[in-house]
Amino acid sequence: MLCGFDDDLAAQTTQASNRIRGLLTQIHPALERVLGPRLDHPAVLDLLQRYPSPEKLASLGEKKLAAQLCKLAPRLGKRLAADIAQALAEQTVVVPGTNAAAVVLPRLALQLITLRKQRDEVALEVEQRVLAHPLYPVLTSMPGVGVRTAARLLTEVACRAFASAAHLAAYAGLAPVTRRSGSSIRGEHPSRRGNKALKRALFLSAFAALRDPLSRAYYTRKMSQGKRHNQALIALARRRCDVLFAMMRDGTFYTPQAS
Repeated sequence: MLCGFDDDLAAQTTQASNRIRGLLTQIHPALERVLGPRLDHPAVLDLLQRYPSPEKLASLGEKKLAAQLCKLAPRLGKRLAADIAQALAEQTVVVPGTNAAAVVLPRLALQLITLRKQRDEVALEVEQRVLAHPLYPVLTSMPGVGVRTAARLLTEVACRAFASAAHLAAYAGLAPVTRRSGSSIRGEHPSRRGNKALKRALFLSAFAALRDPLSRAYYTRKMSQGKRHNQALIALARRRCDVLFAMMRDGTFYTPQAS
């Protein structure tokens, strides 16, 4: 239940973030290019709450803007203030709807802050529950597997008996599907079936694991074979699925193995 609630919060978080970026794009595209990719930073959301329009941001001036940002972003503040000032200088026309956006943006920023706080609280609740499970330290010994991924695996996988890693991969929707048309074979494609929540968790876990040298090397090799980013990540997730299956079956900690 908690995993499902966290999924709902994640979807709402993405929706709120997209709405903020959409509004900024409508009223000031250059400003969106600066602030949009940084909506995960508290300083940016605080700024949107206090100064939710290009006019209000411009009225601060770069020095005061930097001082405001440095309160929550000591390292980023000055550089971000310069980027914002440059973006504001690129557009002098006030687009229709800017005033309305200034009413909505601070509320969306507050909503995004609240949603992220709720996700953090849920993560703590989940962690308290999964810490007692004997497989929790086993799962989190693998690079890229954190509290949420471990909780998802314990919820969706540990309670089921899979005959093999291939069966688990098929259940998760990670097994490639061969498409056919008449007598012709069109090659292998990612499956659209399977447990979508588990597939997403394993996909995001594979992405997080790219900081691990062995996982990065495998991903790079798949990219060099002509696969696109998502295809290479799915291939990595499928490979990791084999390892996770063995770890859960045998109760053994992750052991790095070059391939």
